[in-house]
Amino acid sequence: MNLTLPTNPHQDSGNRIRVLIADDHDLVRSGLRFFLLAFDNLELVGEATTGKQAVQLCIQFQPDVVLMDLMMPEMSGIAAIRAIREHRPQTKILALTNFKNPDLVQEALQAGATGYLLKNVTAVELAAAIHAAYEGQRTLSPEATQALIDASVQPPQPDYGLTLREREVLTLIVEGLNNAEIAEQLVISLSTVKFHVSSIFSKLGVSSRAEAIALAWQHKLVKRRGGPPSV
Repeated sequence: MNLTLPTNPHQDSGNRIRVLIADDHDLVRSGLRFFLLAFDNLELVGEATTGKQAVQLCIQFQPDVVLMDLMMPEMSGIAAIRAIREHRPQTKILALTNFKNPDLVQEALQAGATGYLLKNVTAVELAAAIHAAYEGQRTLSPEATQALIDASVQPPQPDYGLTLREREVLTLIVEGLNNAEIAEQLVISLSTVKFHVSSIFSKLGVSSRAEAIALAWQHKLVKRRGGPPSV
């Protein structure tokens, strides 16, 4: 993180903004802790190392603003944002991450994040974003804004007419499950799985699982839960 502090950081004379840090990396939390100490009107109230702990500490300490990493153990940052907004709708959340994927930007904002910043943000920019979030104003990094613009001008992806159940089966195929494992996961018969797989192949115009997986990733037919598997 680039959090080099300004020589004379701007200090507001208003109330102190209570901030919670949620990140699983010790070095990042240490840098953010040092950053908050440089501003008299920013107060660190807690540090979470998992998404689940972030939700618990928000309920316990009731911070004004949360700095939320999105790649968190136990509970993802996106899920934690949703949970915090459910329990503490008045708490503002800034997504602070290394990733500028447009899908992730959209998911964070839809979950309830007030802003989306990359970890190369400067101390002055981060302080301004915290104050803006506290006032209910949205802040997006230039990279996040560009990612949303790029995504908006891309042509819509085809859905191939897949049913909801077929999308569930395709998701499990992408995750590497065989037919028997899919049947067990969805609590359906093996013959039903084979029927859905045959229908999926027909609709996608493919003849193998490898081709189906490649097409699913290419056209975003399944929800990303990691990188493409080996096939």
